[in-house]
Amino acid sequence: MTIIKKILPLNRVEGDIEIHFELDENHRVTDARSVGTLYRGIENLMTGRAPLDSLVITPRICGICTTAHLNAAAKALDMAFSVRVPDNAQRLRNVTLLVEHIQNDLRHFFLLFMPDCTRTPYKDHPMHGEALHRFRVLKGESTIQIVQETKKIIEIIAILGGQWPHSSFMVPGGVVSVPSSNDIFQCRHILRNFVKWYERRVLGCTIARWQEVITRKDLEAWLGESPLHQQSELGFFIQFALSAGLDQLGRGCETFISCGGPELPAQTHVKGVGGGNSFLPSGLFSSDGLSPFDQQHIAEDISCAFYHGTTSHPFEGRTMPDLDDAGGRKYSWAKAPRYNGKPAETGPLADLLVAGMPLFVELNRTIGASVFLREFARLVRPALLLPAIEQWLREMADCSSTFFQDYPVSDAAKGYGLVLASRGILGHWVRIEDGKVANYQVITPTAWNASPMDAKGVHGPCEQAIIGTRVHDPDDPVAVEQIVRSFDPCLVCTVHAVDLR
Repeated sequence: MTIIKKILPLNRVEGDIEIHFELDENHRVTDARSVGTLYRGIENLMTGRAPLDSLVITPRICGICTTAHLNAAAKALDMAFSVRVPDNAQRLRNVTLLVEHIQNDLRHFFLLFMPDCTRTPYKDHPMHGEALHRFRVLKGESTIQIVQETKKIIEIIAILGGQWPHSSFMVPGGVVSVPSSNDIFQCRHILRNFVKWYERRVLGCTIARWQEVITRKDLEAWLGESPLHQQSELGFFIQFALSAGLDQLGRGCETFISCGGPELPAQTHVKGVGGGNSFLPSGLFSSDGLSPFDQQHIAEDISCAFYHGTTSHPFEGRTMPDLDDAGGRKYSWAKAPRYNGKPAETGPLADLLVAGMPLFVELNRTIGASVFLREFARLVRPALLLPAIEQWLREMADCSSTFFQDYPVSDAAKGYGLVLASRGILGHWVRIEDGKVANYQVITPTAWNASPMDAKGVHGPCEQAIIGTRVHDPDDPVAVEQIVRSFDPCLVCTVHAVDLR
């Protein structure tokens, strides 16, 4: 049998990733490896430092999801020092985190994913001309608008947190920035304008109308209801993606994991989607149903990663580089997080499935996970988040409670912070001894999705999604690229330091 080996370095992802894959004589992918190409060493920078240094250093892990890293670091110290965050501080943390989600969701979809639909393999598609008009790199009408509009909404974080990216306004016990009534008014003004644009341009209808779409039949009716729906970004994507077969591309491991969040303030009118104490619930979703999530069952397998050590829970795990490739068995600088020893996909689709959103549960059951379903979840998630942001901003303006709770510092403690970042579960684990950081471990969403094989030879979710794909042109494997981009890998979160000696 003829085997074609390809190495695909990807652009239009955050950071550096290579996909190594093999094709048979029918150009079907028989094996795939997701390769993180540089060393992640941020954890080692933390060892021996004061615990509060994590609030300054770890947000610099990534300039895209910097607020999520700050939130995870602060939550880990909240737990270590046993301090409860006041309601207003929780609202401010939640608003800034969700605003960052919305910027990430839309920039990923418009700037990183949709340009693939303008490429040569789609030149005969009947909607290719319109795709070029909307998504041509740097020149498309939608491309230009998304840069302009997402630049505005991220100003909310700058107003509430002092700067974006790499701000450090979250601390154990709350936040250090107390917004004035003028700050809140300004944030609400920015948000209202963004909602108007999102409804008009992306949905083609009000958020309230979109929230009535809860079944596949509702979706079909919504699409046929109005030319505004068909011509919206959402309507265009649904029509293009289904006619191009993106609903049949990139199935994955079919197990989905979410840590849930953000936490609801004790007093709030925002209701959790699952009825619990967080806006979105945690859990593990698969064909066997929904099961509870417990971070105790997380472990990082390093069998195929360039590290010393053994498979460990992040409280015990280390990040010690090992250049020996073990006879070719090791191939990535990304570790392989596993839940109960198995890979799991994380991200917006996982969050909506675990939350039991009926439309996505039905589509996952009838057509399965795919490039289409991941991007669909990404594009409509802001419709779920925007009303909660508006409500928390309103409550901050009306509430007189504090933004910080003082706490006793302990010289020996440990804690973890799990956050729903834009791309899925983000976790920080810290162990403190003699008043200094004894161990710090970070597991990013991309580590889950783009993980290498584990000790059992089981591929990571992205690798599984690629295997079995038929590639029409081995020299232009756009299908493989679209699968990888549907996971929105962020390798800058996985790669942070190089030794230049």
